[in-house]
Amino acid sequence: MSYGRAFDLMREAAGRDWEAYVAHRFVEGLGDGKLPRAAFLHYLRQDYVFLVHFSRAWALAVVKAGDLDEMRQCAATVHALLAEEMSLHVALCAEAGIPETELLATEERAENAAYTRFVMDAGFSGDFLALLAALAPCVLGYGEIGARLMVERSSEDYADWIAAYGGEDYQALCRSVGLLLDTALERRYGPGYANLPVWRDLCRTFAQATRLEVGFWQMGLAP
Repeated sequence: MSYGRAFDLMREAAGRDWEAYVAHRFVEGLGDGKLPRAAFLHYLRQDYVFLVHFSRAWALAVVKAGDLDEMRQCAATVHALLAEEMSLHVALCAEAGIPETELLATEERAENAAYTRFVMDAGFSGDFLALLAALAPCVLGYGEIGARLMVERSSEDYADWIAAYGGEDYQALCRSVGLLLDTALERRYGPGYANLPVWRDLCRTFAQATRLEVGFWQMGLAP
């Protein structure tokens, strides 16, 4: 699954870390239905808290953006997170008898805090591209996972979750974020950005966020 040149290059640079993320045992359990329901609900609770901070990080990207076009694209992503993705979590948890007030009261796990604070630090201490590199693995990795599981799943147990990330609305968001990353890089550094020292720094940020995604899945397996 490709969401643009920069994403393809960053994913390749992340190597085994990326595979550990998108083919994690938690992910495969979503596809074959073997993931325990308790683990899924535990993950949803933590991911709801994660999305609160992740939305703030995308809002920070509006501040860090270089022009109105970048601002609009980041603002649209904030809206998608707050109005759509978080609503999915609320709906899935409501089906299990967990109200949104209980979601809001979820105690944040250390793995969750480590990831969200890493992303926020990338934004506060770095520039727009540093923040995008930290944000991209979550958005685009879920798109890749959702698209694959839409085709490969052998169970309907987690069909709603898979459809949300593999469906056209989320895939369109991924293409938009991938294009934002491509255009932001070329606008600032030209088409040869992958040959510059800054590119190595961005790839390191992307890889670290990817490793934190692996830790998030692992956390999901331990309610």
